[in-house]
Amino acid sequence: GRARRRIGLTAIMGLTALMAVGVWLDIQSGSIQRQSVLQETGEITLNRGFDGHFHATLEINGVPVRMVVDTGASELVLTQEDARRVGLEPEDLAFTGRAFTANGPVETAPVRLDTVVLGGLETRGVRAVVNGGEMFASLLGLSYLGQFDSIEIRGRELILRP
Repeated sequence: GRARRRIGLTAIMGLTALMAVGVWLDIQSGSIQRQSVLQETGEITLNRGFDGHFHATLEINGVPVRMVVDTGASELVLTQEDARRVGLEPEDLAFTGRAFTANGPVETAPVRLDTVVLGGLETRGVRAVVNGGEMFASLLGLSYLGQFDSIEIRGRELILRP
């Protein structure tokens, strides 16, 4: 019995160490959040994070906002916290819209963002919504992604071509 417990404990410690090394290598390689722009074409490349999602950092009204790329979301969706950070007070918004999420319906407030910058691409007057419910992150949805000519996933990279 004692030997089995020691072997089991050793195996668990070994797996934990391997997982920690894997996360550390992801951090070192920049794959947790690496975003690059090809200057000649304006092509933007995002690396898949260790969580399996693609993340992009946009500058909204001059404030960096980290978002999850979500092709299943119709709109660019801000959490209430991110809305505050970019100068929108959720208490002052009219939550007149409704979205149907995997967790059920949620109220939304339509807004216009003065400026949104991703890579070298600046867009003004961007339509978005502020989610009235709880969200783990803001979402970069199709209303914004639709301005790109193509979106390609190649291995661990998502490539946006203007």
